[in-house]
Amino acid sequence: MSDCARTPGEVSIVGAGPGDPELITLKALKRIQQADIILYDRLVNEQLLGHARPDAKLLYVGKAPGRHSMPQGQIIEKLILFANEGYKVVRLKGGDPFIFGRGGEEAIALAERGIPYEIVPGITSAIGAAAAAQIPLTHRGQSASVAFVTGNRCHDNEVPPRWDLLAQSVETLVIYMGVSELDAIRSTLLLHGKPAETPVALIEKGTTAHQRVVTGSLSNIHKLAEAMKLSNPALIVIGEAVKVRERLLQLQAEAVERIG
Repeated sequence: MSDCARTPGEVSIVGAGPGDPELITLKALKRIQQADIILYDRLVNEQLLGHARPDAKLLYVGKAPGRHSMPQGQIIEKLILFANEGYKVVRLKGGDPFIFGRGGEEAIALAERGIPYEIVPGITSAIGAAAAAQIPLTHRGQSASVAFVTGNRCHDNEVPPRWDLLAQSVETLVIYMGVSELDAIRSTLLLHGKPAETPVALIEKGTTAHQRVVTGSLSNIHKLAEAMKLSNPALIVIGEAVKVRERLLQLQAEAVERIG
């Protein structure tokens, strides 16, 4: 990076998409190419960093469950510091920065200090992974409503999701970061009246070459997940729309059989 005089810095809070590097937006790719400094998260496909300038500084600030390379407060401090030094900064996040990405917190901190910033949306994993698994989150006659829910909470004093309301009022539930709490989540939904036969899909490493999909019902999905040794990153999809995947796979198999 050049030491010459700079114009005032700015921060682009960028969504990198759900894992497949080809699913990044054109605008996001341009911001990566233009950046002086990129602070990137754990779930960002590192192939995208290959589009950065050779002189760009790449700083890993990812968070794994129970293991953060850098606290969120320190990440925000670095965004402010680099922007005040005149750099073009990209805060690169997996999925979409405003869907369980803490992008709102970072935008507020920048706005409070008068630092120019922009939000570049990304395909969130709920949409990308479900589509890659051939599960429509809405489907006529089966699902006209969707809720995105976090399966964990960062702080013990945070109010948990209203599972009692979600169990009865939403036709498709998409749960992020919930695999480690799967048994507790299913038990809570059953307690609040969600039928045991409700279809469930678990999508591990969605949209990538390592994607795995396990389907079952609320009655047995925890046992299937344990048997398959599923782990994060994984998405939980609950609702009748999961059945569309089974129908599509059946039709594809029948087509292959006819051709063969």
